[in-house]
Amino acid sequence: MIQKRQASSFYQHFDYEERPEVDYYTGLFNRFIYQQEPILTDFLNPRQIYILKEIVGSYAQIYQYGGYKDAEKQRALLCGWDYSYDLNDFKIQLLQIEYNKKWDRLNHSQILGVLANSGVELNSFGDIINDDQGNWQVFVKSDLADFFVDQIDRIGRSHVKLKKISSKNVLMMTDDSVQKSAITIALRLDAVVSSITNMSRSQAKEEIKNGNIKLNWHETQESNIIVNVYDILSIRHFGRIKIEKISHTSKGKYRLEFKVWQAKKR
Repeated sequence: MIQKRQASSFYQHFDYEERPEVDYYTGLFNRFIYQQEPILTDFLNPRQIYILKEIVGSYAQIYQYGGYKDAEKQRALLCGWDYSYDLNDFKIQLLQIEYNKKWDRLNHSQILGVLANSGVELNSFGDIINDDQGNWQVFVKSDLADFFVDQIDRIGRSHVKLKKISSKNVLMMTDDSVQKSAITIALRLDAVVSSITNMSRSQAKEEIKNGNIKLNWHETQESNIIVNVYDILSIRHFGRIKIEKISHTSKGKYRLEFKVWQAKKR
């Protein structure tokens, strides 16, 4: 019989700031052991999925899906090894954002801001995607789809209408990311930002202080937060970075391997 897990036994493997998430996912796993029924999470970022997988180990299966192939934010389905899942089990609804494309322009930050300030948690919705024709879509928890449709009618200065559509009509995404690497003397947020962007350490601290840098979609003003594998950094006017690997160099520094999606020039 699988034994309940203690969150404290995992603390040494994660940063102090991640303890609340370690507590939560340990509790989730223990609830799964007790109920012996599949558990569906909210939308998780890559780092959160990594933490969940480390806690669960090989004691259960974790399937993940975000509405389309290679989605960044995904819902995780925690279940037994004999469970056969269906994509409908992830309870994701695709919404199309309709607006006057002839006169108006939308951007990712505007849409994210409206969704985040609509009265729901950030984990209630997944990726926001677009194509080069000005079309925008967002993936949401199916039980909140009607809420988003009813509540959101304006993004920026644009009048909009959110419409439920089939997942078969998801936009064709082109991955314009570039694989890069950098050397940093520390894994503090300011040091990592400095090494990736080539700005000075003091400039990086100022950008963080001014709220121009997000870590896993959350604004932070703490320069000393430690960056980990699978973290997502959003740097205003620079782009979005996904940390894919961290290794040591022979000189005691750190080599970062990451994907970067450069910010579009306006």
